[in-house]
Amino acid sequence: MPPWTKLPPPSPPIRSLLGVDHGLFGPGSVTWKVHSSPVMLIGGLRALMIQALHPLAMAGVMQHSDFRARPLQRLGRTVEFVASVTFGDTATAEAAGAEVRRVHTYIHGIDRVTGRPYSAEDPETLLWVHCVETHSFLAAYRAYGGPLAADEQDAFLAESARAAALVGVPPGDVPPTVADMREYFAAMLPTLCASQAAQEAIRFVARPPATRELLPLLPALRLSAEAAVTIVPRHLRRMAGIDRWRALDAAAYVPVVAAARSLALALRLPYAEAGLREARKALLALPRAA
Repeated sequence: MPPWTKLPPPSPPIRSLLGVDHGLFGPGSVTWKVHSSPVMLIGGLRALMIQALHPLAMAGVMQHSDFRARPLQRLGRTVEFVASVTFGDTATAEAAGAEVRRVHTYIHGIDRVTGRPYSAEDPETLLWVHCVETHSFLAAYRAYGGPLAADEQDAFLAESARAAALVGVPPGDVPPTVADMREYFAAMLPTLCASQAAQEAIRFVARPPATRELLPLLPALRLSAEAAVTIVPRHLRRMAGIDRWRALDAAAYVPVVAAARSLALALRLPYAEAGLREARKALLALPRAA
């Protein structure tokens, strides 16, 4: 049993002295600081690539998702969920989590790669998806968003347990520090594989195709994808078949913030030009994904 599972439960919803329900986090949290940056989109792309290396998580995507046909619609749903959980009040965050749990009841089957049953309600698979996503947001912010002290990085991971609980992950299972997260990923490494389906999905994210839906966003989207590949650990890039020269990694840093802002604006994320004060209001004003 990981040592962090013995930690006390996460804190209750944040309320100001005026009784305003700030939801799970609040304006003093590291989560609000990190999630207010448009480089979150780069973290999301990184997460999609790494998550695909888990065979059971990948099976659920391949057999129950239309991400190739409507990638922007899927991205819109993810943005809406993250915005609601991060910046919404407690009721909004809980409703978003309940909807995800409802959808997950329909996602189950047999993985064609391992022959094992999979379920989107499986706590271990949910923990993998959560940890990769949260760590990817942190990695993108550290690389492209700005400095974070070591204690802020640990606080960000610990705070994420509140969001994990909404989708069925026991909060005590979430690694609460950078060191604990590193230990978790090391333990998971032997379970990962780059199946043909995983490699196809990863290439789709790493080099978005020039489809009719993506074409208007393609320059910014491809620059953001290049930036996401840059912050994938090299051993996972080799596993996934997306490794490249170090010089290309260095080149990705130059235009990345501008690309992320352009992509955020193109996706109607107005917080791309706003600071923390405006992030909550702008994100919650997004049109709901179909």
